[in-house]
Amino acid sequence: MNPRTLGQSGLTVSPLGLGCMGMSFAYGPAPDKAEMIALLRGAVDLGVTFFDTAEVYGPFRNEELLGEAFEPIRDRVVIATKFGFDLTADPATGPRADSRPETIRRVTDAALGRLRTDHIDLLYQHRVDPNVPIEDVAGTVKDLIADGKVRHFGLSEAGAETIRRAHAVQPVTALQSEYSLWRRDPEAEILPLLEELGIGFVPYSPLGRGFLTGAMTADTVFEKGDFRTRLPRFQAEAMAANVALVDLLKSIAAPLGATVAQVALAWLLAQRDWIVPIPGTTKLARLKANLGAIDLSLSPDDLARIDAASCAIEVIGGRYAPAMEAMTGL
Repeated sequence: MNPRTLGQSGLTVSPLGLGCMGMSFAYGPAPDKAEMIALLRGAVDLGVTFFDTAEVYGPFRNEELLGEAFEPIRDRVVIATKFGFDLTADPATGPRADSRPETIRRVTDAALGRLRTDHIDLLYQHRVDPNVPIEDVAGTVKDLIADGKVRHFGLSEAGAETIRRAHAVQPVTALQSEYSLWRRDPEAEILPLLEELGIGFVPYSPLGRGFLTGAMTADTVFEKGDFRTRLPRFQAEAMAANVALVDLLKSIAAPLGATVAQVALAWLLAQRDWIVPIPGTTKLARLKANLGAIDLSLSPDDLARIDAASCAIEVIGGRYAPAMEAMTGL
């Protein structure tokens, strides 16, 4: 597969990465570790080079999983991880940001140990901390880059002003934010800014946390512990309304002999050549199917139809509960 470069940074990765959160966190009971290690190594054999994790996924278990899987093949993969949360905070009060310089340094050193590596390819601030100037955050990561512990700096769910201020201190290689056919907000301000500054874009949840695969209905029952049960967009009433978007994708996919997920991913890939989505999965067959989006050619008519119809469909329900939503776009 033809690689993509994230902005002007020189960081080259496969056109689709793999979001690894669900291998140990958030979607119900964690799958068998040996099976996930086999999946991660199988992804590399299929040409995937870009893998996304974070200390909060578990916490810690996801980074440990990637460390064990990739230690023998470290030179074949690009690993992105994240800092930015106080993991000692009471979950009942909602997530709390913590990007103090001392926290960033401590988290980075701990992540290096869990990942069994001497460097982190791409280190993101997971969420903007309103109590720490972004210049201090960027400066701390700049020092870690100088120390050789980190190769590239990234932001997640940051707003335009924050991106500009951070980039002035330490060039930002990539922004990771939610972007898909049911969350198109980045198109108005963020994508033009990234193009201007030469920053790559890494859409997470490019398949709408599974909804844009076409496999869900309003009657879908999630496993115990699946965080989607707490998200407004996955309540039965909202899902029943949002199926109109899936029906649109099905009408495009059928004559192309493609899956709904492949069309959703191919649409994203067609938006800019410096966009690298990171769909997640715990099944090798689904990973192979997702990779089929790379070779799926959507015609200008297909893209125009998807664009016009999706803009006309109102997506019902918020992405997150209020406490988490308040931490985005700062």
